Amino acid sequence: MTLLHSLENHFIMFLPCLQIKLYHPQQSCKGFYGRLPLGARRRHTADDPLRLGRDTETCAYVLLDPRVSRKQLALYAYHIPQSSEMLFTIQNLSQRGRLSVNTSALGYLERMDLPYKALIRFGEYEILIIRESGETKANFEVEFEVLAAPPSRETPMSMMNNFSAELSVRNPLESDEMHYPY
Repeated sequence: MTLLHSLENHFIMFLPCLQIKLYHPQQSCKGFYGRLPLGARRRHTADDPLRLGRDTETCAYVLLDPRVSRKQLALYAYHIPQSSEMLFTIQNLSQRGRLSVNTSALGYLERMDLPYKALIRFGEYEILIIRESGETKANFEVEFEVLAAPPSRETPMSMMNNFSAELSVRNPLESDEMHYPY
């Protein structure tokens, strides 16, 4: 082994990573996460928004649940000037329902900075996202995990919100999906 090869192995770059931990009360009997790469880190390019929803054509990561919007949410990577730290914003893409980030509610197309640790809620879903720092500007990693218990049980009460009624379970209604009462 050459000295150069040894140095290359020693200086391995770590990519920023979003640990996305999912919980739904019916996850044990439903196949909601069948299209997610559970337990494996996947590389994602920073210039492409990470979309989560039920539409296999527009979303990089798909939830197999008819109550989830076709495009539920998006995460956008960005850098601030003179910094190598990768930061993220989260945007609600659902026209039907609100999305909560810790104690803040986001309506359709509203976005905010994603905190280092965030509890995301929509419908009956609770998603804990933890951001790990890394050393690159072009890519980040995503790692999905299923939690056995809701992350809100282990999250301080200050992060909880009081609009759970607005996040009630309803079928998504997109602008091009019309439902008529009979």
